[in-house]
Amino acid sequence: MATELCSLGPDVPLAVHGAPDYGELRRLGLRPADVLDFSSNINAYGPSPAVREAVARTPLDRYPDNDALALRGALAEHLGVSPQCVLAANGSSELIWLASLAFLRPFDRVLVLGPTFAEYERMAALRGTCLKIHRAEEKDHFALSPAAINDILASWRPHLVFLCNPNNPTGTAFGAPIVRDWIYKHPYTLFIVDESYLAFAPDLGSAADTTQDNVLVLRSMTKDHALAGLRLGYAVGAEQRIAALVRVRPPWSVNALAQAAGVAALRDRAHLRCSRERLAAAKSDLLAAFAELGMQALPSAAPFFLVRVGDGAAIRRALLHKGILVRDCASFGLPQYVRICTRRPEENARLIAAFREVRHGS
Repeated sequence: MATELCSLGPDVPLAVHGAPDYGELRRLGLRPADVLDFSSNINAYGPSPAVREAVARTPLDRYPDNDALALRGALAEHLGVSPQCVLAANGSSELIWLASLAFLRPFDRVLVLGPTFAEYERMAALRGTCLKIHRAEEKDHFALSPAAINDILASWRPHLVFLCNPNNPTGTAFGAPIVRDWIYKHPYTLFIVDESYLAFAPDLGSAADTTQDNVLVLRSMTKDHALAGLRLGYAVGAEQRIAALVRVRPPWSVNALAQAAGVAALRDRAHLRCSRERLAAAKSDLLAAFAELGMQALPSAAPFFLVRVGDGAAIRRALLHKGILVRDCASFGLPQYVRICTRRPEENARLIAAFREVRHGS
């Protein structure tokens, strides 16, 4: 299913995201510390202890390195690329904005594969592009057809494609060979591949493992390394693509604490590996618990997944009054679903207990 529109101007609505709304919590008389957040797709085991130590040692009275040289060097070594092929940023959201500023002009054709993260559509609209949204169908558990996408790429010839892989909010994913095939077959199209959640599904492979210059890969250390309070992401691509992003970025967008945290996180690979294994086991148990409640959770390659609940907004409100926050998916065009991110086993048990109470009206 596809929709197409051309838009420009200040009437583009704000994107809706997960995470607590602190104003809403205040109105409800809830303290953020008292709310268990299943709405944010973040490693529930938190950052590495090495990250906390590095942040504590970082001076606050100096400007950060505008070029984030130490962090870019660590990322380049981690990825096996030149530092000139990496750019650190204030989360993957900033990278989406920078890519849109650098590579989009009014009336360019942009393809967004959905339902997906709202910032892709929002930036395409703000740049005045001709936007086509190709949405997966519920009957397919929101899994997109590679053949259908290839047909659109060949017939519509978009200037740019936004692809989230694994996808937010559905958790559906393509293996890297499929994505690389599109990249090679359609050299006139720039593929912005958001791999913010790839660390949780490393067997998929990465679109960064290609020598082509028509791909830019975005990553978010906010998610896998649990740096949401600091905001940190990075882009990987050909030198000329990274140079174009540098020309449009604001100065000092990656603060000193985030840079130090990123370097320390990359050094402690065991922490991420252990977190990933524990979250995978916890997710399996959580899915089984939902099945026992008779609730349908859709297949997902990520730690988060969709659950069909009927009225997502109503379920979210009811759970929030019990100190549990989930993401209702109305803003994705999926009002009958909520998105849930796996947390620690004892926290997941609280979620299931709250769902049981809400379903029984207590």
